[in-house]
Amino acid sequence: MPQLDLYNMPMAPASRAIQMIAKAVGVELNSKLINTMEGDQLKPEFVKINPQHTIPTLVDDGFAIWESRAIAVYLVEKYGKPDSSLYPKDPQKRALINQRLYFDMGTLYDAMGKYLFPLFRTGKLGDQEALDKFNAAFEFLNTFLEGQDFVAGKELTVADIVLLATVSSTEFISFDLSKFPNVDRWYKNAPKVVPGWAENVKSLEEGKKFFEQKLAEKK
Repeated sequence: MPQLDLYNMPMAPASRAIQMIAKAVGVELNSKLINTMEGDQLKPEFVKINPQHTIPTLVDDGFAIWESRAIAVYLVEKYGKPDSSLYPKDPQKRALINQRLYFDMGTLYDAMGKYLFPLFRTGKLGDQEALDKFNAAFEFLNTFLEGQDFVAGKELTVADIVLLATVSSTEFISFDLSKFPNVDRWYKNAPKVVPGWAENVKSLEEGKKFFEQKLAEKK
């Protein structure tokens, strides 16, 4: 078996996405905790591996790669089955999957970060403008899912898993997914189709406790 070290914070959506991708392709990850709240990412030994000092970072037998969406594709291309529907070889199917991955990075995850992550620093969610952008991103995702069960075609792909990791972070707060019926339907179907979903939920529960603790400290 390969030696795959994942430097991560398990409750972070990007880390949870990679954990589920690894489960989908059948590889074991050696989880190495990087507590960004304590500055672990700035320690010289980690910066030597990843000069951008971001997580998650994967080290596969000496080969280091970061940015979660790049890691996701790498794992499927190297360890997935040759005919895997997670990231098929057809250029048009891949293009659609890539678009959804870029949508997650540049639109949905970005909007979520600006609305949700201030909780860490201030104990409060983002302002109304941040919430409006968050809702707008969900409207786009809702449109992508109109009349279909998956975000990039007829089968589960890496794009679904990455986006589900992002969307599941709404479990940290009171966010009504029923406003986006296609997203709500897709999200409720995740436990049936996504490998590693139980582990994702466990990490979410741990993250929720962490959030609640941080909020209590701010009061």
